[in-house]
Amino acid sequence: MYKHVLLPTDGSELSAKAVRDGIQLAKEIGARVTAVHVTPPFYPSEMSPSALTAHAQEHEATSKESAKRALGAVAEAARAAGVPCTTLHRVSDGPFEEIIQVATESGCDLIFMASHGRRGVKALLLGSETNKVLTHSRIPVLVTR
Repeated sequence: MYKHVLLPTDGSELSAKAVRDGIQLAKEIGARVTAVHVTPPFYPSEMSPSALTAHAQEHEATSKESAKRALGAVAEAARAAGVPCTTLHRVSDGPFEEIIQVATESGCDLIFMASHGRRGVKALLLGSETNKVLTHSRIPVLVTR
């Protein structure tokens, strides 16, 4: 059925649970996985050139460390389950757009991701990357909680 599953992760516990469930699904159906972690780009503010450089380097280091932690956990879980895994770190203002782009570019036929389960006004105000993926993706999306 599905041969290549995309596992977006933000490194949260809820996302980690979705990753574990997605890897288990991939194992059961004989699929491979690609994990993606999206971090925001650095936007400079008004500051001196030397301070700007330091802040840009700090942001880049923090983003890389976040990706390393989140994607390392996915790679380790996939390895332990015997599921082939590729990891990608992307930088973007639009995580949902990047998730869909990675799924398309990588030839994924399923996106497996978590939903924080926010409801009402909170969901409306905060938005939901999962909801945006559901709304815009032509690739099937399986949402877990």
